[in-house]
Amino acid sequence: MKKKIAPSVLSADFSRLGDEIQAVERAGADLIHLDVMDGHFVPNITAGPILVEAARKSTKLPLDVHLMIENPEKFIPDFVKAGANSISVHVEVLNHEKPMRSALDLIRRHGVSPSIALNPDTPLESVLAYLDQVGMILVMTVNPGFGGQAFIPSALKKVERLRRIVQERGLSIDIEVDGGIKADNIAAVSQAGANVFVAGSAIFKSPDYSQTIQLLKQRAM
Repeated sequence: MKKKIAPSVLSADFSRLGDEIQAVERAGADLIHLDVMDGHFVPNITAGPILVEAARKSTKLPLDVHLMIENPEKFIPDFVKAGANSISVHVEVLNHEKPMRSALDLIRRHGVSPSIALNPDTPLESVLAYLDQVGMILVMTVNPGFGGQAFIPSALKKVERLRRIVQERGLSIDIEVDGGIKADNIAAVSQAGANVFVAGSAIFKSPDYSQTIQLLKQRAM
């Protein structure tokens, strides 16, 4: 599957958000990753649909929206309207089959690609029943809530196992990783089976976005 780099605007300069998004688009980004936090599910707060709407005005790249919020089903239509192309909901929030399938169906009925995210300590078994309903699984490689954290190496085994199961079932699903992705570990994560790489500080804290994104792509191949 194509390897894709998704800069996370959580690490961007929000006073220049439009310029930052356009800069990483010119630098070769494949999609833009937008973290939405509510201060309840995770100990941090970001913006809601207005963040997605602002990003949509700045780029034609796909917008990958990661909902780290409680009751995501209430807000899915708002994020779709704002311009999301894919929406990830957390299995720790929708931890029963009926609400999870309902949320995934709601995302799909709005013409957006559904995805499930799971935290580092959450067993892979929690998402396996839904693999035929999603376009992507987002494996968190840090504990969610803040940017700039160190990659958790044990997540590699989860990615490896997930890719093996996806292949055994004959499915075509992106495996996205988010947290601590940098030039010195992206090769190992790619070899484990991931193909979409969220990178925040590695890109936005670098002096040359284009050089950094190209290096990440080269090492992910």
